[in-house]
Amino acid sequence: MGIDSRLKRNRPQWLSILVLFAYLCTFLSIAYAQEDPQFKGRNNFLWSLETGKNTIYLLGSLHILKSDSFPLGKEIEEAYIDCKKIVLETDLDRINDPDFQAKMITLGLYPDGQTLKQNVSKKTYRLLEKKVLAAGLSVAQFDRLKPWVCALTLTFMEFRRLGFDPSYGIDTYFFNKAKKDGKEITVLETLDYQLGLFTNMGKAEQESFLRQTLKELEVIETMASQMVKAWKTGDVDKLSSIIRISFKEHPNIYDRFIIQRNKRWISQIEDLMRQDENVLVIVGVGHLVGTGNILALLNKRGYRIERR
Repeated sequence: MGIDSRLKRNRPQWLSILVLFAYLCTFLSIAYAQEDPQFKGRNNFLWSLETGKNTIYLLGSLHILKSDSFPLGKEIEEAYIDCKKIVLETDLDRINDPDFQAKMITLGLYPDGQTLKQNVSKKTYRLLEKKVLAAGLSVAQFDRLKPWVCALTLTFMEFRRLGFDPSYGIDTYFFNKAKKDGKEITVLETLDYQLGLFTNMGKAEQESFLRQTLKELEVIETMASQMVKAWKTGDVDKLSSIIRISFKEHPNIYDRFIIQRNKRWISQIEDLMRQDENVLVIVGVGHLVGTGNILALLNKRGYRIERR
């Protein structure tokens, strides 16, 4: 049975792959990470901004972890307790919406008569074939999948092999916790917008994204545990050294997936500053480091941010 058939038969499992896109974007940002004094001297990825009316906490999330990554640090749990509102990147509930699932499958598969092999270069296809064969699969099973779906599927499989699970992601943890505690939950962008980040990529850009992911898979395999350790200890420099994959050849992808989204989120964060209640904003850790990160953009606007 081909992977495309299994996707249609088991939609929720495939759709959890979408959560990984922010994790992939984390690698993009870390590749551009720069040393900054504001990142020094703390052991987590939590910052706060005092407005006079409220406190905005900014927490960098890893969207997929192992069960032994918990409990979280005291400062992080205290920030959650201190807030009445939780803001996530997107609506995690809607992943299970049948209409959205059908939309993803439609946009993620080639129509009858088209294959992946026809739409990527021979070199890219050989690289994909090598990775797929190493995983004990046939590359023919991927031939209905568009490059961006191949990239996310392979990433999901690799993390699963290493024992990681999206259900242990920091955003998922606080999403479930906030629902149980009756806290208000809002989002920075829709799943449709996130899906469009992939589906709006041109043919060449999709192939570039797939090839970059194939490179990242080698880093994931060898450095995943060290990366999680660096996140737990707040070691930005270590994260930067672990994920030192160059995206200088792919500035358009970096700009769209990271910088432009960060810029869009700044106005929403400023709206939160005008509210009376404290707010915990949870985004992929890659949005809080590197060129054009959220903290730097807020600093440029004159806001004073403190690492917790």
